[in-house]
Amino acid sequence: MCIRDRWSQIPDGMSSKGSIVLACSGSLDTFCILVWLKEQGYDIIAYLANTGQKEDFEEARKKALKLGAKKVFIEDVSREFVEEFIWPAIQSSSLYEDGYLLGTSLTRPCIAHKQVEITQQEGAKCVSHSPTRKGNDQVQFELICYSLAPQMKVPGGLPGGCPSSTTGSRAAVT
Repeated sequence: MCIRDRWSQIPDGMSSKGSIVLACSGSLDTFCILVWLKEQGYDIIAYLANTGQKEDFEEARKKALKLGAKKVFIEDVSREFVEEFIWPAIQSSSLYEDGYLLGTSLTRPCIAHKQVEITQQEGAKCVSHSPTRKGNDQVQFELICYSLAPQMKVPGGLPGGCPSSTTGSRAAVT
């Protein structure tokens, strides 16, 4: 099945009965998809993972709530990230193209693991992530989520990327 067809599998007319946990980086892309998913009838539960980065999580929480998230989870997964991902990667000399440590790629399993936990805790049926559809981020998130919860729906990124300003969604988040 083509990844692009994933959105067509989401039932039409999904109402406030359907919750989706959105892995939210605090970027414009994730706020765009938050608004778009809300317009599609989902109840949004935003999830921000603190893997040790310097970020204004409270500002991101406020923005997510302002844009329509029903709840916002900010989870400190920095300890798990170091112990379960970074340390084993260093021990195994995990490098990308023999040049640099797989730091960014290592965050995805850590983030997705907690996202699935929150999804199950909240009784949501779906998870979501960045709408950019570039690189292998989408595949990593989907495969991790499917391996942890095969019954879960992972719609992935928006067809065509972030909505244009003509849809109103992008204007709502900027």
